Formats: sequence, structure tokens, C-alpha cells
Amino acid sequence: MRIVSLLASGTEIVQGLGLGEQLVGISHECDFPPDVLDKPRVSKPRFDPTALDSTEIDRAVRAAMAEHGAVYELDRDRLRELAPDLILTQAVCEVCAVPTSMAEEATDAVRGDVTVVSLDAHDVAGVFDSIRLVAEAAGVPERGARYEMSLKTRVAAVEMWVTGAARPRVLALEWLAPPFAPGHWTPEMIRLAGGESMLGTPGKPSRPVDWDELVGLDPDIVVVMPCGYDLARAAADADRYEERLVAVATRAVDAGRAFVVDGSAYFNRSGPRLVDGIEILAALFHPERFADYDLGECAAQWRPTTSPRASVRDDAS
Repeated sequence: MRIVSLLASGTEIVQGLGLGEQLVGISHECDFPPDVLDKPRVSKPRFDPTALDSTEIDRAVRAAMAEHGAVYELDRDRLRELAPDLILTQAVCEVCAVPTSMAEEATDAVRGDVTVVSLDAHDVAGVFDSIRLVAEAAGVPERGARYEMSLKTRVAAVEMWVTGAARPRVLALEWLAPPFAPGHWTPEMIRLAGGESMLGTPGKPSRPVDWDELVGLDPDIVVVMPCGYDLARAAADADRYEERLVAVATRAVDAGRAFVVDGSAYFNRSGPRLVDGIEILAALFHPERFADYDLGECAAQWRPTTSPRASVRDDAS
């Protein structure tokens, strides 16, 4: 079978199922795992976000949607050359990845029969459903069952370790210009990790809010996880909105419980690394119970630029 994945989480699922050799094309945003990054790219954004800050990206996204009705475009010629049997896409967010409607329109460029599978997870259970869908479409349902069980076992282990612990009140922000309340699976991830999400509705889309709406929440912990940003870009964005963050979460910042995380890898995508994200949050919320967890480049403590920086573990010690 020849598989083209138009979203990063789909690519990660394919690899997790041991089907990397059958992956013949990936999207512009696919950046994991490393051994599939030489695959042909079949999509690209209508603007280059690399040098843009979050305000400029928000403006460019709105302009692309207004002018083209989409943020991305497909390389129809490349897709025809690859001749996939299976195309993976999504319909959760037109801004996050190539939408199902665009993939379906492009199938007329592919000779022969092609199956389009839309991975539309809105919660953690939906991610497991996506794994089963891909496994079944690829003809390896037994691999899907094993992979799903291995991930569920890790989630259950986190739930066991946080049982009985006090639940910190957590403010998670998925964008800063404007601020976005977390949606879909993120509030559930916070709960599974032993926290209480103060903003956002599980299973529902993320939504923009005003900074004034956040004043007075007084969270125990604040986590900045901008959509599509790695750890370094998340930290830079937090620095850019330093005054706003301090005003909204003064007590959390003063207590050393403000964090930035690699949102792109572990929180924004509806793929298997959401399980890593749950483990990361548990280590941030309950360091006394997860002292051996290696946060590496996944997360870091955030402090105002006028304060000294410290790693999460250095501060906890």
C-alpha cells in the first residue's frame, strides 16, 4: 500500500504502526520522526511563517482564508506522481493542516482508486480511534490494537500516580496574540495529568479570549503552548507578552510555576505524542511524584526577562 499523509499526526501514527516504508508522501508540516523527513512533500502554506511573530501569523492566516479560503495548497502534480492508495487528512481545523475537502478535491488528480481517511479527533479517545482507523485502512488492525493498548497503558499509569494528589488550577494558553483558550483534547490532558483546567471546554474548539477576560483567574500554574511552536519559539512568545502573562498569573509566576512547552510536538497535534504531553504535564504539576521524568527539551520554566532563568528541575530542587 502507498500512503500519503497530509497531517503531522497522521504521519506519526503511520510510523507508530510500523508502516513507514509504505509512506510515500508527507505534508509540509511533518517533522517527526526523523527517518521519514526525506519523503516528498505534497503541500505547502500560502505564506512563510518562519520569521513572523504570533500577531503577524494571525494576520496572515486571516488574509489567506479571506482570499483563498485555505491556508495551504496541494501539489497536485506531485500527488499524481506518487499515486497513493490511501490519503490521510483531517477536518478538525482548516488552519492546522490540509482539510479533508481539499484532499477530496485533489483525488481526481490521482489515477486509480484512492481512499481518503479523515482523522477528526476532538479528544484523547478520538486519537485512539484515529489509530484504529489508520490500522484498518492499511490492513493491519492487529497492529493498531497493540499500539493503542500500549498508549492507554501509559495514560493509566499517569492517572494512578496522580491519584490522591491535590489538583492545581491550570491556565493553559494555545496562542497569545490573541490569547486562545485551550480546546479539543487539551483540557482533558490537563485533567488526566492531575490538574484542573480553568479555561476551555473539553471536546470543543479552542477559542479566542480577551486578556481582560483572564485577569482575576489567579491560576496555580500557567502553561504557554502556542499552536505549531517548539519550545524556543514558545519561550520567545511568552517573553514578548511578558507584562500580560505576569498580570494574569502573578502568583504562578512568583512561585516558579509558569511554564512553556513544545506545543507542536506534544500538545497541538491529535497524534500519539499526546500521551507524552500528558506525562510532561504530570511532571510539571506534580514534580514530587515524577522526579525521575526527563523533561529534556519538552518543557521549561518561564520567568520574566528581568528574572534569572532556571530549568524546571533546578528550580524544584
